[in-house]
Order: sequence, then C-alpha cells, then structure tokens
Amino acid sequence: MPRESLEPIERRIARARAELEAVQAAVARAESELRSASVTTRSRDRAVEATVGPQGQLTHLRFLDNKYRNMTATQLASSVLEAAEEGRSAMAHRVVETFEPLTRPSGDTPEFGGIDIDWERLFGDALGAGGDGHGRRSRDRLRDEIQEDDADYSPGGRPRGASRT
Repeated sequence: MPRESLEPIERRIARARAELEAVQAAVARAESELRSASVTTRSRDRAVEATVGPQGQLTHLRFLDNKYRNMTATQLASSVLEAAEEGRSAMAHRVVETFEPLTRPSGDTPEFGGIDIDWERLFGDALGAGGDGHGRRSRDRLRDEIQEDDADYSPGGRPRGASRT
C-alpha cells in the first residue's frame, strides 16, 4: 500500500490524539478549579448559612444573628437542611457548568462525540433542587417526618404516653 494513501488516516489519528490530549488537559484544569471551590447559601429565613464543598459535602455551618434562639428544633432543622440542600444544588450546577462544554462533540474530530457524563447518577436530585422544584420533594418529605416526630413527643421531650421514672 503506498504511503500517500496512509497519510489521511495518520493525520486523522494525529488530530484525534491532539483532541484527546486537549480534553484531558481541560478535564485536569476543571478538576483543579473545582478542587478548591465552595458555595455558601442561606436559608430563606436568613437564620442559617451553609458552605458546601466541591463534592457536595457540608464544610461550614453558621447560625446568623442568634435567630436560632427563638426557633423550635423543627424550624432550626428545616433551616439547616434548606441551606445545605441549596448549597449542594448550587455546587452541582457549578460542576455541570464547568464540565458541560466537554460533553459536546468536537468540530475538529467528528468521531469524538465529547465525554459522556451521567449527571443523574452523579448528583441524584441535587440538580433539580434549584429553580425547578424537583429536588424539593425529598426535603419536604423530611420536614413532614420531623414535624410528625415532634407531634409524638410531649412538651417535656418525652414520648407521649411515657411516664417519668
């Protein structure tokens, strides 16, 4: 087979390798950028501030303006969960924004369709907790369970029907 007929395939392979190296470098930059990223959010009642790290982990929690002193345990728990979930959702969206350009097909190498990321598997409902309300269902269900638990206890903190000993 003459060398000239191999040229196009060699060039295509070289372009594909260059594209792969560029994608690997872009992934490394994105990972480096996100490694030190964090998002801080507040509950709607402005009582709790939560900071979430790049993997959705709660890294810092602040109770603002001593508002927690006038809150029931249920209200405080709800505010903590709300702030943490909002932070987790915001961080998930930031990760998607960072990596999404790498999921698109390349114009230079049509055989390379971009990296394939299963966002749902990676983040679960964290992406839906933003503006569309999908992620709120689990938090609302948890809030209902907390309120039901409070109803099962007398004001002294003992389960209803339990006697002092």
